[in-house]
Amino acid sequence: MMKGFEYFTTQKDELLAWARKFSIFPYPFVTACCGMEFMSVASTLYDTDRFGAALPRFSPRQSDLLMVVGTVSHKQAPIVKKIYDQMCSPKWVIAFGACAVSGGVYQNYATLKGLDKIIPVDVYIPGCPPRPETVIDAIIKLQSKIETGVSKNV
Repeated sequence: MMKGFEYFTTQKDELLAWARKFSIFPYPFVTACCGMEFMSVASTLYDTDRFGAALPRFSPRQSDLLMVVGTVSHKQAPIVKKIYDQMCSPKWVIAFGACAVSGGVYQNYATLKGLDKIIPVDVYIPGCPPRPETVIDAIIKLQSKIETGVSKNV
């Protein structure tokens, strides 16, 4: 009888992973010029709804994906950390654009040299600005991480 429960648990976990994979609710933290590319990804031309990631939430408690889009200054870093802490688990993070990934072209004292200095990042999207196809590829990579359970934040 215990075998039945193990099999049932395995199937339940796979079903839960599949449901999470296709119901991503992003919280866009848009700070700079990459915001235009983020808006183009949300348009009907690229249709992120087919990946289950089209409906942005503007409350951290209702979202499970934090998309940091653009430059993050040291003054904004505590705000991003607070938003991340308010999100329910499991939660995932995408660093969108060269500025969020590594500080970008800004080599000064005010810009954070990468989002991973304050919160764990699951997927990096390089580029200045990144193409919408790259963003869709990142969503697909995140979905495979969600499905297999490979994440720093789960």
